[in-house]
Amino acid sequence: MEHRAGWLDPVFVGLSVVGYYGAIWILLAAITALATRRSPAFPVLLTAASVWTADLAVLALKPAFERPRPSLTVPQADPLMGAGGYSMPSGHAATAFAGAVALTYMWKRAAPLFFLLATAIAFSRVYVGVHYPGDVLAGAALGAAVGAAWVLALRAPRRSGASPRRSGAGPPAG
Repeated sequence: MEHRAGWLDPVFVGLSVVGYYGAIWILLAAITALATRRSPAFPVLLTAASVWTADLAVLALKPAFERPRPSLTVPQADPLMGAGGYSMPSGHAATAFAGAVALTYMWKRAAPLFFLLATAIAFSRVYVGVHYPGDVLAGAALGAAVGAAWVLALRAPRRSGASPRRSGAGPPAG
């Protein structure tokens, strides 16, 4: 296909392989936490929750769209690797962007690197011929939304029903 340069084939196949199940993002959370001398518990849990929720959302949505993969609809398609099931949305893109959002929450200065890796993994799916660009864009948007939802949910102030919020004011006069 014309969108490939042969010498880049192993790079993009490698990025696709690295992107399976979002495991790279969970590993990055642990490595980055240890490198910055933080406990890896919260970063790993937030990242795993984001990545796996995005993956589950993709699994639920693919049958709703029933979009066949390019190799089934484009006669010139020559995929560099196999992929089963439906094409829309891209699970690799969803898990990559969910992971990038989760990691960015904890290490804002590394955001360009996280999103560069997420973009490379997502693009690899088009490059290797198993997704259309729209599949990848939909997956990226879904993953970013899932990652943001987890960050917002875990940032929200927690109130228990048993203890009402106190204003700091004294008891009512009377």
